[in-house]
Amino acid sequence: MFLLCFDESDNICCQEQINRSIYWADGFVFVYSITDYNSYRVIRPLHQHVRKIHPNANIPLLLMANKGDLLRARQVSTKEGHQLANELGCTYSEVSARENCEGVHEAFQQLCQEMSRMIGSCNGEKRRGLHLVRPKSPNMQDLKRRLKQALSSKGKSATML
Repeated sequence: MFLLCFDESDNICCQEQINRSIYWADGFVFVYSITDYNSYRVIRPLHQHVRKIHPNANIPLLLMANKGDLLRARQVSTKEGHQLANELGCTYSEVSARENCEGVHEAFQQLCQEMSRMIGSCNGEKRRGLHLVRPKSPNMQDLKRRLKQALSSKGKSATML
């Protein structure tokens, strides 16, 4: 699964790495805030980018409208969310991560079940023939070492003062 969050002010300098991650993803979650119409507007271009990389794939998608508890600040209607989900051909959930994390959990669980069905039926065929390197997850030992180095250098600079 691949979750890409960004706004228009973000500088995406790692386009190749993002494309590689999109290529290897088995499902996508598009999240916008019901209190921020700009976050809603970004979904279509993100979806188009995913479709450029997966033009013929039937990949599970979830459109998630967050901040469902902030009804007075709503800028995106539930109707608009459903319309976009229908347009993109994906599942729609309106949730509040703050007040009801169970709704978020259920939406992700539904997407994961859909992904499991899709993965079981394709037997890895979608990845054959392309020579993209699967992104590596961070090495935990390396992360621990780097954290220790950062903490020890902060300690040294504090004692020098």
